[in-house]
Amino acid sequence: MNPIVQSVTQRIIERSKQSRAAYLARCQAMRDDGPQRGALGCSNLAHGFAACSGEDKQTMRLENSPNIGIVSAYNDMLSAHQPFAEYPDIIKKAAHKMGCTTQFAGGVPAMCDGVTQGTAGMELSLFSRDVIATATAVSLSHNMFDSVICLGVCDKIVPGLLIGTLSFGHLPVIMVPAGPMKSGLSNSEKAKVRQQFAAGEVGEDELLIAESKAYHSAGTCTFYGTANSNQMLMEVMGLHVPGSAFINPTAELRTGLINAAAEQACKISDLGKQYRPISEIVDEKSIVNALVGLMATGGSTNHTIHWVAIARAAGIIIDWEDFSDLSAITPLLTRVYPNGSADVNHFHEAGGSEFVIRELLSAGLLHNDVNTIWGQGLDHYTKRPVWHNDAVQWQAINQQSGDPQVVATYETAFQQDGGIRLLTGNLGRSVIKISAVAEQHRVIEAPAMVFDNQQQLQQAFEQDLMNKDVVAVVRFQGPQANGMPELHKMTPFLGILQDKGYQVALITDGRMSGASGKVPSAIHISPEAACGGALAKLKDGDIIRLDANSGELQALVDADEWQQRSDAQYNPADSSFGTGRELFGFMRAQVCSAEQGATVFQHWEN
Repeated sequence: MNPIVQSVTQRIIERSKQSRAAYLARCQAMRDDGPQRGALGCSNLAHGFAACSGEDKQTMRLENSPNIGIVSAYNDMLSAHQPFAEYPDIIKKAAHKMGCTTQFAGGVPAMCDGVTQGTAGMELSLFSRDVIATATAVSLSHNMFDSVICLGVCDKIVPGLLIGTLSFGHLPVIMVPAGPMKSGLSNSEKAKVRQQFAAGEVGEDELLIAESKAYHSAGTCTFYGTANSNQMLMEVMGLHVPGSAFINPTAELRTGLINAAAEQACKISDLGKQYRPISEIVDEKSIVNALVGLMATGGSTNHTIHWVAIARAAGIIIDWEDFSDLSAITPLLTRVYPNGSADVNHFHEAGGSEFVIRELLSAGLLHNDVNTIWGQGLDHYTKRPVWHNDAVQWQAINQQSGDPQVVATYETAFQQDGGIRLLTGNLGRSVIKISAVAEQHRVIEAPAMVFDNQQQLQQAFEQDLMNKDVVAVVRFQGPQANGMPELHKMTPFLGILQDKGYQVALITDGRMSGASGKVPSAIHISPEAACGGALAKLKDGDIIRLDANSGELQALVDADEWQQRSDAQYNPADSSFGTGRELFGFMRAQVCSAEQGATVFQHWEN
């Protein structure tokens, strides 16, 4: 094992000793009650299987065959989740062949950041993760289930499902994705049209045509944003049927993988001989594996928030120092948009998750002494599933990359460190995704233009006030201020300025999309401006230095003047009402910082 990976893992184990022990004790107490429906009274059980067939009722009554609970994020508006409509029936049939039963335990909400970008609805986005977690808990609270299958793909949905199921850590859990849509208009062409629209060079008709060619059918969006980063991390944590992540929804193999998930859910329940609860799979080593997988693929910055919250749900405490230290020794092995021109279909064809996991294992960067839903170790996840003779089979992948411009070996890595770095300085702590930022743009020193929302930035751009070297500061966008929306809508404007030759950067206490791209962006700044963070002190014209190479983020202001400045005041009324925001006031009031996971479940701190 790489010594830095070992040392980061050990300090996480030490830091988490008490909270992890308490979590595992709670899981053991739940397991000690035996199959949960066995503890139900007759009236409770009768309510629980009233709608089942007579045969299923008899099987459940005997309490010697697993009953699988399905929790789904299905809706038919989200392209990534529309395929889930048919999955429960497929799972039910596969389970019946195993002598098991299934019940649809419940649905969880699923929203799309692509639809809500730049609108008030985006202010509900991050909080939807904790809503999904609680909805998952409600779904499983009936105590009817011996294992769980979760159907989910996108940004907040997989983290929410994980947090929710970890509260039922005695249960085995399998995550089942739907896969990406087939390739349409390339991501680089889509980005080009967006910039042309922002510059007034094309109209809405041309923009809508381009967007519709990019997002054209059922399946996950094809860029390597948060949704597809989720799927990569599910592979490296061993929570998928091996190789499930990037199979298209319409492939015959996809149906075979759903069947395999149902069969495995039956095998690994506590009623069988292969019991593998999620509490034993999500441990300190698997969390470290996830962070290494994130860095090696240039994955989404959103996971510097989500995986902190997921880890804490399992009694494990991680912070941005852990991300940064692992990033420093993890080479970048992929070039997938926005870190390159390829999309996830090209990534899969070139070797995909299996190739990356094999390379990281060989280099001693992943723990292989971990539990997975498929058995001990990650070697299962270095093989590619194929459909052969009407069955899923797993084959060894090629030793060489199918496209060295998309997937690299450890020896030919695109860069020697990972995609995310920690920035510190007198403006607070933040993260930056550098895997898509060219070397000449990684150090920016320029005057600040300070905005209190992204609409102000757009207006300044349209009024030609930003045609200069500039560090755009967008503050009061943190979790307590307005739910920490993604600010990806600003990307085309800043990209245009960069293309004109100006030094350009963004700093904010908000989030950027998983598609964070070529403009250097210091994001998730903590503490946030609304809570007395230093962003509230900034004024137009202050010189800001962002050095992604050294990890520095500084306002170059005289120390005495800086100390004497008063904070700009935030007006919470701007985000208090409309589009359901009034219902989330209690979350804004109690959410913790981005580095602590931006979660309302603060009892984890105790």
